[in-house]
Amino acid sequence: MTMSVGRLTVFAALLASIMQVALSRGAGERCFCQVTGNLDDCACDVETIDAFNNDQLFPKLQKLLESDYFRFYKVNLDKPCPFWTDNNQCGMSSCAVQPCSPNEVPEGIKSSNHKYSADANTQDDDVCEKLEHLGAVDASLSEKTREALQSWNLHDDESERFCVIDDVECPDAQYVDLLLNPERFTGYKGPAAWQIWNSIYEENCFKPFTVRRPVYPQVFHSGQGKDAPAFYRWLDGQCVEKRAFYRLISGLHSSINIHLSARYLMDDNWFHKKWSHNVSEFQQRFDSELTAGEGPKRLRNLYFLYLIELRALAKALPFFRRSSFQLYTGQPRKDQAHKELLLEVLRLADTFPLHFNENSLFAGDEKEAGKLKEDIRLSFKNISRIMDCVGCFKCRLWGKLQTQGLGTALKVLFSRRQIEDLTRPSAPRSAFQLNRQEIVSIFNAFGRISTSIKELKNFRSMLADFR
Repeated sequence: MTMSVGRLTVFAALLASIMQVALSRGAGERCFCQVTGNLDDCACDVETIDAFNNDQLFPKLQKLLESDYFRFYKVNLDKPCPFWTDNNQCGMSSCAVQPCSPNEVPEGIKSSNHKYSADANTQDDDVCEKLEHLGAVDASLSEKTREALQSWNLHDDESERFCVIDDVECPDAQYVDLLLNPERFTGYKGPAAWQIWNSIYEENCFKPFTVRRPVYPQVFHSGQGKDAPAFYRWLDGQCVEKRAFYRLISGLHSSINIHLSARYLMDDNWFHKKWSHNVSEFQQRFDSELTAGEGPKRLRNLYFLYLIELRALAKALPFFRRSSFQLYTGQPRKDQAHKELLLEVLRLADTFPLHFNENSLFAGDEKEAGKLKEDIRLSFKNISRIMDCVGCFKCRLWGKLQTQGLGTALKVLFSRRQIEDLTRPSAPRSAFQLNRQEIVSIFNAFGRISTSIKELKNFRSMLADFR
């Protein structure tokens, strides 16, 4: 007996539905059973973060990110991969990024002469005055020497950064409207995507090659995670700083996977595309039975990442509440209203009762701590460079933004003295600065993490419905 194509299609869909229901039974417990209670290396718990984020912070933060200052991000998506020959550019339309036309971006944002604060203007003026004085003292200085002197200020700032920031003056840099180019599943996967994460974990997380990660494909498919105990023995034996570094990267990876599962292309035809939650995709990435026990650990690392970025925003409050700071777009009333909303978000972040204590990091011997901090800074900076190797341009856009945001958060966390100077009237003017790229990236990156925490609540509910 033969079956028509139409009946076969209906039968296949019905079978897939039955399998999804069967797989989903008890899946809520398997994905979330360990995602509760206190987090490692800090005094906070999952439930406190859930309540704070979902009920208080998330709505205000999303409203802020819809404002012009934060939705327009200038990025260079044409930088070549610095580590390997990249011949795996994604040709699918879902991977494309639509840049802004010149008239779409507010004039205040496009103006290259405008500084976001009076302090930034004053600082540049001081540098110019010093250079002019130096030139008057020694008129014989060569042009190369003058150029070197002018780059000192830039170099000093670069030495504090944990990530690479695109040169916004580069002709290849373009403004992108983040609201019109949302992060979602594009179909970019396979060896090319795996190469990105493999390079990050294997070459930049301080792990010796003899220690195999539980998510390594050969281990996952054939060894059923048998190397996990050895990996976690190695990780537990590392200093708190290296453990934290690995958990930040794992948390970022988890957050991205949640976004892809929550905005998955479920229907694609000539008439419309439909993105929505894909419960099966979420389970493939986080169900303990389907990930050899790794899924719940990854979700816990997401909460650790949330704490780090939340602490950085709270710590940056003195920088943003200065009267000289403005979210300048050339629309005075809106700019003032959005600054008030930004301060409301930061003050709320500051009230969080169980902040991560960054003073527990790099607290040993000063010389050894300094070397360790520099090693971690350079490793994370390397990871930000790897984002230029991502073959999907939309994935590259959000990968660059989120690594820059996390790198900026780390810069804030470990600029304690400079930020403290901002609060002391008698102290000399602080050298601490954030440029617009850093400001847009740190808030949008935290917005992505905040969204992931919110989406976990949605996936919990959907998985519970299958019981």
